[in-house]
Amino acid sequence: MKYVCEPCGYVYDPALGDPDGGIAPGTKFEDIPEDWVCPVCGVSKDMFVQE
Repeated sequence: MKYVCEPCGYVYDPALGDPDGGIAPGTKFEDIPEDWVCPVCGVSKDMFVQE
């Protein structure tokens, strides 16, 4: 299941994670720390919607 940042369209894919943001591949969206932000526009995790 992928998640999309509503403001900028960045797609978080759990299979890829966000290595630059410290999120390992295989990390479920719900397991990402609450202080993680979109690597493109910097908004908080609550601005993402399930795709």
